[in-house]
Amino acid sequence: MKKPLLVKYVLPFIQWYSLMILIAIGMDYLLHLFDMVFIGRYLGYWGTFAIVISFAYSLRKRKVIKFGSPKNWLTFHNYLAWAGSIMLLVHAGIHFNAVLPWLAILTLLSAVASGLVGKFLLKRAYESLNEKRYLLIRQGMTNDELGKKLFFDSITVDMMKKWRVVHLPVTLLLLILSLMHIITIIIFSK
Repeated sequence: MKKPLLVKYVLPFIQWYSLMILIAIGMDYLLHLFDMVFIGRYLGYWGTFAIVISFAYSLRKRKVIKFGSPKNWLTFHNYLAWAGSIMLLVHAGIHFNAVLPWLAILTLLSAVASGLVGKFLLKRAYESLNEKRYLLIRQGMTNDELGKKLFFDSITVDMMKKWRVVHLPVTLLLLILSLMHIITIIIFSK
């Protein structure tokens, strides 16, 4: 029998998410090491720009943009948003002097996590659950046995189905907090 969904799909998701954070920490460390911390400010602009551009996928999905396949646009959205998130994490650094930027970063981390759930986990989890179900039916398993055997995998898939319910509002909150952060910087900059 194949590996459980948790091992097969959730652990790689955690690795991808952790890689994003480790890259940001490594970049921030190098900027401090070489006394180039000022670059972090510019990474905020570029990271924001990358994430905004990544939302062209939403325009393609709603047929405002007519060219390109939705699958390619989704891939574009995923990687550009991930790279932009790394830049924003480096921009944020480790500073405890303002609440608003920290709220925006925590919201960013939540948006990335929920987006990765949709990207990496849900489709593959469905496929794996259906493969297991088909294999067990072919082996002559009864419905009761099938239900017991696939119980935890079914619960995992049901929980992951709710990813958009989290992703869209969290992304909207990220937009609001980011705008508030940008406006306060403009107002209070010296």
